[in-house]
Amino acid sequence: MRTRPLVLFTAFTVLYLAVGLYLSLGANYLQGDALSRVADTRAALLSRDPHLAAIGFIFTPLTALAQLPLVGLSEWFPALTRWSLTAVAVSAPAMAGAVTQIHALARERRCPSWFTWGVTLVFGLHPMIVYYGANGMSEALFVFFVVWAVRRLVRWMTTDDVHDLMVAGFALGMAYLARYDALAASGTATLVVAAVSYRRSRRTETAILDGVILAAPTALAFLAWAATSWLVTGSALAQFSSRYGNAAILEQSGGGSTGGLSALAFSAAEIVVLAPALGVVLLVSVALAVRRRDPEPLAAVVLVAVLGFAVFTYLRGMTFPFLRFYISAVPLLVVLAVFCVPRGGTMRTRRPGPLAAVRPQDTLTGGRVVPVAVLLLLVAGVPLSGAAMVSPTLSQEQHALHAVILPESGDRPAEVRLQQEAIVASFDTERRLADYLDSLGLPEGAVIMDTVHGFPIIASTTRPEQFVIPSDRDFVEILNDPAANGVRFLLTVPAEGRGTSDALNLRYPTVHENGAQLGSLEFEVVNSGSDRPTWRLWRVFE
Repeated sequence: MRTRPLVLFTAFTVLYLAVGLYLSLGANYLQGDALSRVADTRAALLSRDPHLAAIGFIFTPLTALAQLPLVGLSEWFPALTRWSLTAVAVSAPAMAGAVTQIHALARERRCPSWFTWGVTLVFGLHPMIVYYGANGMSEALFVFFVVWAVRRLVRWMTTDDVHDLMVAGFALGMAYLARYDALAASGTATLVVAAVSYRRSRRTETAILDGVILAAPTALAFLAWAATSWLVTGSALAQFSSRYGNAAILEQSGGGSTGGLSALAFSAAEIVVLAPALGVVLLVSVALAVRRRDPEPLAAVVLVAVLGFAVFTYLRGMTFPFLRFYISAVPLLVVLAVFCVPRGGTMRTRRPGPLAAVRPQDTLTGGRVVPVAVLLLLVAGVPLSGAAMVSPTLSQEQHALHAVILPESGDRPAEVRLQQEAIVASFDTERRLADYLDSLGLPEGAVIMDTVHGFPIIASTTRPEQFVIPSDRDFVEILNDPAANGVRFLLTVPAEGRGTSDALNLRYPTVHENGAQLGSLEFEVVNSGSDRPTWRLWRVFE
């Protein structure tokens, strides 16, 4: 029994790694956000000016920091970063950890073995979970930590063990370092913990103390990250103030929603396709919890808060219409399904608290009717989620998987097929540019560019030290006088879309059109990828 979690974790890690290797090396299909974090990590270790702050302060740092050991090896094995393999090596075990937590939750509530394995497999093999376990994005780490927090909160509801509460708080703090969404989860969970603690102790100080124990790690993570950002960049919340931040990206790209009922309808549709049975399972689990007087399902508010945050931010036009922002609907559905099963007895713990509850086996809803029905609903919804992921309307980021999984399929309009093939081809041009520049044998600091579009080049090159990039502490000085600082080439993109934030375009507004009298045009490369810029290489006048 002790080896079961390890076997489960290993099996799903191998599965997600295999899918990730196929997507990266077989189909050459990479996610831009994952590759950008790989490039940031590489800049922190192997650029001409290596320093840890080069990982950036726009996004929380855990996804990049976790890659540091493997990215260090890319000096000898460049394919690790070129194909985003270091990111996959982080997301695969993280998502496998989430699967293990779901399995442990069902086991600790003494669910029947067939049901425990059923919900474990439904979650672990859900197409959205498989994809984000395999593509190196931050969602895998975030899902792991949030599900871990939910499981520990479920335990605390019964055991009153302060260690469960401490671990739940730690998990939420780590979740914040993976994604900002964790602030909503931590805040909501703190209120629930304080309410539950007060209800069973009738002591205000106990409720406050329990709430502080849960919230402290997230508060510490928030303050430490904001303070570090302020000390290094002068901005505590660069995500909102930087020209590279989310607000700026939305403005430059024209994303986001216009609000109103259409935004709410879109969010509802995203949740429904990811977890079609969520509404039914939610009603059943709430009704059974009320009947049993079972507080444990309240732990699920952590996941509800994350979904609520996604709906609210899209309604306010603060995020893009991406399916992945609603991924928490999948673990929420599975967790609620576990609560639909009669409890098998008291939850075990080594150090129960003074208010630990003795909960005998639940006999109010005996039999297999409800568990079997719930599990069938979960299984039936998986194909719908898979179909939604290849829909251009419902899944802007993942629909190109159609071209990867079924490249010869003729059920797509020609326009959609060409768009999907272009998405799969994203970053091919940047890899070729990196190979060309590597072949020139240039000295250190010979090419200056911004990484707003150039991050795939940094991830792909075998010689990152030849580039001058914004994270270099002397970047502004060199940009002001490239020729005097030994720069031989300028690598530019059009001043449109996200290119308006490109440092070269901001310093020299006409540099992409005419070289801004800094150099002569070496060549132009029309990009083969979707929504990727045309590159121009300018040879600097000596």
